[in-house]
Amino acid sequence: MARRPLPRILTTGSASLTRSRELARTAADNATDVLHPLITITRGLRRLASAGRRKWTETPKDRRGPLLFLVASCLLVVVLVPYGPLLALVSLMAAAAWTGRDRTPAQPDQEDEGRIQRLQTLYEALVPYLSVPDDPSPLYAHGGEWDKAFTSHEFDDSGRLSRLVLRYPAYFTDGEAPSRARIEQVLHAKAGRGREYHFTWDEEGNELTVRVLPPLPTDIAAQRFVTTPGETVLGFTDESSVQRTLPVTDGEEQRDVPPVIWRTGPRSTEPHLLVVGQPGSGTTSLMRSIALQALRHGDILIVEGSGTGEYACLTGRHGVLGVECGLAGAAACLEWAAHETERRLIAANRARQAGQPAPEDTRRPLWILLDRPSVLGHLAAADGRDDPQALLQVPLRHGRAASVTVVVADQFDTMDALSEPVRQHTRARVVLGVASPAQIEAVLGTAPHTTPTPDVPPGRGYARMGQGPVHRLQVPATPDPYDDATGEALRRAVLELLPERVAAQDDSLSPSNV
Repeated sequence: MARRPLPRILTTGSASLTRSRELARTAADNATDVLHPLITITRGLRRLASAGRRKWTETPKDRRGPLLFLVASCLLVVVLVPYGPLLALVSLMAAAAWTGRDRTPAQPDQEDEGRIQRLQTLYEALVPYLSVPDDPSPLYAHGGEWDKAFTSHEFDDSGRLSRLVLRYPAYFTDGEAPSRARIEQVLHAKAGRGREYHFTWDEEGNELTVRVLPPLPTDIAAQRFVTTPGETVLGFTDESSVQRTLPVTDGEEQRDVPPVIWRTGPRSTEPHLLVVGQPGSGTTSLMRSIALQALRHGDILIVEGSGTGEYACLTGRHGVLGVECGLAGAAACLEWAAHETERRLIAANRARQAGQPAPEDTRRPLWILLDRPSVLGHLAAADGRDDPQALLQVPLRHGRAASVTVVVADQFDTMDALSEPVRQHTRARVVLGVASPAQIEAVLGTAPHTTPTPDVPPGRGYARMGQGPVHRLQVPATPDPYDDATGEALRRAVLELLPERVAAQDDSLSPSNV
């Protein structure tokens, strides 16, 4: 069959048709440029009218009359003022031009080669862990495209990665802690060491969000925190971790910071605390901070196993029942604490049976602060005596009902010397100083969602209340005021919190009366 020739208009008029389209497009662009101010003002007037209509609709009917009167008064003033209508028209046009402006966000600049190379390297490092040979269309493959796996990313001013959102295959075992730990370790190594990263796993959406955490404030000194009886401030954490803030004083300025609150008392689910850290990590500073807060509403008994005199500033103060450093004195104090716990339980039980409230002396909180009990256990074993930690069994087991709180602080290398009652009943845990993820998990019961840094300031660590989440923690600076290395500002801050000295302690509450 012979082919029919094309129509003449399609063979000879294609050039003229194309030229006509270009002329029409050029004319439309020129008209748009010329009329752009008018288009912007018209769009702004339409938006202003919509906003006024919405405001009128949202106004209650009983308030529409006063609103109309107010608008009419303003119009009357504009009419009576010289050049009022002209100024009002100019103001309206300016407001319409501002409201009708193009709000489309500007397109981001092209990523420079250095950042693209960083993302590609990070993508290639994840390939062995997020791909399998049987996957027909792998999301992660050698030589693949990183922009398909990384849905969002941000860099800081120094060009280092500050936030990353990545997708991973559905078959990845994100519910297993070892698998997640491998991914977190790779991201920590490739994104840049020396910073703390927070990992948020979205198991339903198969997404992982990695962001760099800002450093916690280290300049907050010990002070009277705004808390209720039974609340103790262990330190401060990130704003996204807690839903509460406390006002603190930093020199002459006041600011709000998110705290880590530990609640004690008869209704507490974590009535006792265990603090573990390295030498110089700030465990003693935390113990002093807890002691100063406990003295506001209760009595404290301090047993210092190291014998370095870190709590000498509390000796002879009101509410301090004793500060013991020796083995014999420590055993006597802990034995008295066990008898005092039993006495409180018996007195409260008798009062309840008689239909009366518990006596006042059984409701006043009693705090037992034991620093480095492993040293006392070693000395007791060398002397052929029983470990003083055995005397803590009664306060630890029945302390919540008797308003007795036990705080134990020790170091990582002597954790195996802690007794079983201490490990079992101290459900509130704090880890301070440099520690590996395995050490942190051994104390807190779970690994944190952040990567620890090799260098941390004193008082920096993690805290966990029972089965709750792990919080980053920075302990308020509470140094020994009698130490020559303590600054004058911190020295005054601690001395102002110390209670007054007493000439003699009450014999009915003194641990020496065992």
